Amino acid sequence: MMENELKNIKKWNIVYPVYINSKKTMAEGRRIGLTKACENPTCVEIGDCCNHLKIPFAIEIDKAYPRDFMQRGRVRVLIKKEDGTLSNPAISSRKQLLLRIAELVPKHPGRNKKQDAASASTSTAGPSTKSGKGGKKRR
Repeated sequence: MMENELKNIKKWNIVYPVYINSKKTMAEGRRIGLTKACENPTCVEIGDCCNHLKIPFAIEIDKAYPRDFMQRGRVRVLIKKEDGTLSNPAISSRKQLLLRIAELVPKHPGRNKKQDAASASTSTAGPSTKSGKGGKKRR
C-alpha cells in the first residue's frame, strides 16, 4: 500500500457490520436484501473478507454506527484508488462489495465453530410436544 493512500484513509468507503446484518431491518440500517444478508457479522470477519478479496481495509474499533451506537466498530475499505482504478476489478461499487462480504462471512473460519455450537444447543431442547394453547387452568 502506498504512503499517500494511508493519509487519505478519510476518503475510503465505510462498511458498518449493520449493513449486512440479517437481524436488522432496512430502517435499522441494513443495506442489502434479507436473503443475501448474514447473521451478526463482526468487524474482524468483514476485514478478513476484504483481505480475501484483496481490497485494502482498516478496522476502526472506536467508531460506532449512529443508529445503533451500542455496536462498536466499522471497517474502512478502498474500493477505488486515487487514480480511479479499482482495487479489485470484480468489485466496482459499495453495493457489490457488501454482497460479496455477506457471501463470505458465513464461510469465515472463526464462524463455523460458533454456528455449530449454537445449533447444537438449540437442537437438544427442541420444540415441546405439548399441543394446545397452554395458559392457566381454572378450577
